[in-house]
Amino acid sequence: MSVESNEVLKLKLKKLHPRIVKSGLPAIVDFLFQEDVVSDEELRTLQKFKDDPQQRCRELLALLHTSGNPRAFVQLHTAMREEPHPP
Repeated sequence: MSVESNEVLKLKLKKLHPRIVKSGLPAIVDFLFQEDVVSDEELRTLQKFKDDPQQRCRELLALLHTSGNPRAFVQLHTAMREEPHPP
């Protein structure tokens, strides 16, 4: 996918931020680490919030919005499609 696709997904997912945070997205961080979207250091930082899935999700979304990774939101969208979570 192109950078434009990532930017479109970034805007769409930003509008869904409250729903995404509410879901907690339990396995998303591991998927994004596996796909090299989240670094070792970022994974360790996010693990600090393992007992608060909603805060972990907030931290993850903030990290993705500031990362500049051209695949971040494409990969997040892929993970969300594959991860079962409440509507």
